[in-house]
Parts: sequence; structure tokens; C-alpha cells
Amino acid sequence: MKTITVSGYDVASDTLRDQRLAQSLYDEGAVIMADVLLVLHGAEHRARRLLELRVFRRDFFRYYEHVVFPATLKQTVAPYEAAGRADLMELSYRLTMNLTADFAGIDRPLRDAEETERLRRQVMVFSEGATLVHSTRDKETVRNEVRAALAEFKTTFYEPSLARRQLLLTDFAAGKITEEDVPRDVLTVLLKNDERVEMAPDLMMREIAFYLQAGSHSTANATAHAFHDVITWCATHPEDRQRVDTDPLFLQRCVHESLRLHPASPVAWRRSTCPMTLPTGADADADDRVVIDLATANRDPSIFGVDADSFNPHRILRDGTPPWGLTFGIGVHTCLGRDLDGGLQPRADTDPLTHQYGIVPLLVQELIKRKARPDPSDPALAASHTERANWGYYPILLDTVC
Repeated sequence: MKTITVSGYDVASDTLRDQRLAQSLYDEGAVIMADVLLVLHGAEHRARRLLELRVFRRDFFRYYEHVVFPATLKQTVAPYEAAGRADLMELSYRLTMNLTADFAGIDRPLRDAEETERLRRQVMVFSEGATLVHSTRDKETVRNEVRAALAEFKTTFYEPSLARRQLLLTDFAAGKITEEDVPRDVLTVLLKNDERVEMAPDLMMREIAFYLQAGSHSTANATAHAFHDVITWCATHPEDRQRVDTDPLFLQRCVHESLRLHPASPVAWRRSTCPMTLPTGADADADDRVVIDLATANRDPSIFGVDADSFNPHRILRDGTPPWGLTFGIGVHTCLGRDLDGGLQPRADTDPLTHQYGIVPLLVQELIKRKARPDPSDPALAASHTERANWGYYPILLDTVC
């Protein structure tokens, strides 16, 4: 088996679209990722993706932004506002985890700090297991931690959530309740369609755990990167500070630029399912590894300009190039949460009052409203448990929004 690296934007894009290449980045994290949607290939992937896409509709995203997000934000940020400070990583993780739990299908009946922290600890372990290929820790130690966290998750959160949905679906089938009384989330969709996509009980639980970690882990990291990039830009470009404060479309554009610079994973790994010629012209044998360098592709100067390595929200792009580059992937493995996280790209006639902004731009906007700024007495630290270039600790100061 040989490894072939692809790095230019156009060839990386074409390679991601090639359906002869199967996902392989998460093989090391099979303890949680085996057979979940992200790693499936071919007909099985299409069937489950089409099923779960029922949750990821734009009418649901609008409801999510206008109803679910404000309520969850208010509850999550309140103790940090009262304290006047927060670790942005912890705040972002708690908020995005609660938001992700709502569409994954995990109930939190108490909604108190202790319950939230318990689920957050479990989900952070899931995230480290999923990204095991980039972990700097002993991998078998991490796997054992994931097994323990899954066992705790099963009894504390998953089984009660599963039982409640099974009862509601039984009542719905009997005509005792209406469809509006049935939750709209991934777990409910899987239960309603278990005859169409057969899943073992353990796999269904890990599918939900996968959604929890993927939604919260990548969104929390993206929020920290975007906040840092926006604050740093405004410090040297004061002429844009007012636009950041008052123009939500411009702030969304800033976040999209940050997403380009900081893809959740710097690389995508694929495995060739047959002998083939890649878009680069290189020949791959069956089972060869193809490494798509997303971080480099997203900074391709032929696409993003001579300053492609820099944050520049005024960047002019060619038609058809998304401002976030390949951060959300492309083709059959495009991230299902792309529009949920980053929102829709605005058009010339977009109405700012009805536009879908995405969770990361909305959260950065809420931080800006609260005059969030890095704590000058407590420097931020990079994450030490992973090779990915993420923040591990990012202390900020906050004002209260009346």
C-alpha cells in the first residue's frame, strides 16, 4: 500500500468527488466510529444519508436559529456573564453540545450545570476517540476511555432518550398523539425507519454519539478560531470594527474566511476501492491511501490570492468557489451540518432580517454584543492532546447584555 498526497484546490475538489474513494481517516477511531454515517461507502451510505437528511432541512434550521439557539444561549451563557469571564472553549463546547443534543435526540431533563457537565465530559471523550489518528496520547488508553464513556452515556442519557421516543412513536401509531408531538431529531428518524436502514442497537447508539461529538467538537473549535480571527482583524483594521458590530452579513463573511483557514481536520483520508487514476494523474492501486491536504488546498494562492495564508474578509473569489473552501468537504461526504454551522451564502438581494446565518456566526455575534475580549492577564493556550491546530484554553472577559 502506498500513500498519495493531493494538495491543490481544484484537484483536491475533484478527488473528494470521486466515488471510487472510500473514507478512511477514522479507522483508528473505530471504537466509536465503526459503521457510523461518516465512514460508510456506496449504497449503504446513500441510504442512511438520505434518511438522516430529513432532519437537516432549511425550515428546521430556521426554527433552530430563531427558537432553539436563543433559549439555549441564554441558559448556557448566564453563569459566565455573571462571572464576567469564561473559557471560550468550555463555553462554546457547552453551548454547541446542548444544541447538537437537540437535533441528535438526546434528552437532558434537568438542564442544570451538573447534567450539562456530565454530558460534556462524555462527548469530549467521544471526540478524542473519533480523532484518534491525530491524538498525541497513548491510543489504547484513549480507546479504553471511550469504552467507559460510552457505557456511562448509554445508561445516563441514551437509554432514557430512546425509551421516551419509542413510547411516543407507539402512541403516535395508535392515534393518541399527533405528529407535532413526536420529536424531530436523528434518533427519532432512525427509530421510525428501522425497517429501511437496519442498525444493531450498539451501532444506533454510536451513531447518536457520533453526531454529538461531531457537532459540538468542530463547532466549538470553529467558534474559537473565528472569534480570535475577528478580534485580531479588528485590532489592526479599526475601520471594520463598526461593520462587525452592526452588519451581520459582514460578520458571517468573516466567519466563512476563518472556516477556510481552519478546517476541522487539516486532511481528508480516502482509500481507493479499485485501481484508478487520480485527478492529479497519479495511479492508485486498490487499497492505496489518498491523503487530501485540505489545509493547503484552502490556501491555494491560485484560487484565494497571493495572501491566501492570511485572514482577509474582503477577499474576492471566483464564481462557484465557496468562501470556506473545502472545509465542509464536497461530494457525497459533504458535511450534513454545513448550513447549520456556517449558514447560507448571502446573495445580492439577501434580506439580513430573514437570512440564515449559521450557529458559528450567531455565536460570534453574541460574543461581540457582550464585548467579549481576550483576557490580557491569562494568555490562551493551544491544545496539547492533538496534532490539530486547535485552541485548548481561551480565557475571555465578558460584559452583561441587558
